[in-house]
Amino acid sequence: MTNEVLRFAKPKARLFMLNTDQRAFLLFFVILLVFLGLWELGANLKLFLPIMPSASQTMIDFWFWISNPFFDNGPNDQGIGLLLLTSLRRVLGGFAIGSAIAIPLGVLIGLSPVVSRAVDPFIQILRPVSPLAWLPLGLALMRDSEKTALFVIAITSIWPTLNNTKFGVSNVDPAYLNVARTLGASRWRTITKVILPAAAPSIVSGLRISLGIAWLVIVAAEILLSGGIGYFVWNEWNNLKITSIITAILIVGLVGLLMDRLFGLLQHWVSFGQRS
Repeated sequence: MTNEVLRFAKPKARLFMLNTDQRAFLLFFVILLVFLGLWELGANLKLFLPIMPSASQTMIDFWFWISNPFFDNGPNDQGIGLLLLTSLRRVLGGFAIGSAIAIPLGVLIGLSPVVSRAVDPFIQILRPVSPLAWLPLGLALMRDSEKTALFVIAITSIWPTLNNTKFGVSNVDPAYLNVARTLGASRWRTITKVILPAAAPSIVSGLRISLGIAWLVIVAAEILLSGGIGYFVWNEWNNLKITSIITAILIVGLVGLLMDRLFGLLQHWVSFGQRS
């Protein structure tokens, strides 16, 4: 009897021997299977609108797009890889412009309480504005869809980096500043050697959030502009190809996850370097 109880307990014991990551992956896989099963069942039982595809149809279409991502049969018939590269180029360009403005401005605001109070109303007014509201203004100013995309991405992704840089600079430990002042460090040297390294975790955290916003904005911006993954989504909706839209959503999500993880590693690195 005792041996039978032990044999029954072994599989359960093995399950609990898995580490946290392995159990999380197992749970993720189970949830995914349940979700796909319910989706397939709902489509087969006609619980959705007729245009809603089944999970199996979507996976077939997903494989079609990722197995040949770089074909080019004209402006409106390109592989998902080429469209993704267009969107990434716009996102990284707009993000770089926004960061180049946000970090120096955030340092300036963080160093001066007077400037901080003077600029704060502008930040609070402009920060919550929707990216779609900036599109007409961007087109009027830039008179070019490509430049407008960069403008919209830059102006909507600038705020997290600006706020986090300001917070990091204004909250540097005063002891560090006193040591630099005692050693006779110049203002510029204090900023570059003391303030920026101390504020680096906050700055990278802001950059991480800003990049996520930039990637979020690009789909909405490209729906009204030409080219890229956002335009692909709108074009496929006009063709009622829901499987292609779901494919685009998955790819956008996976690329966003990858970029976030890369910035997470950078954030961990600068935080670890500061602790050491």
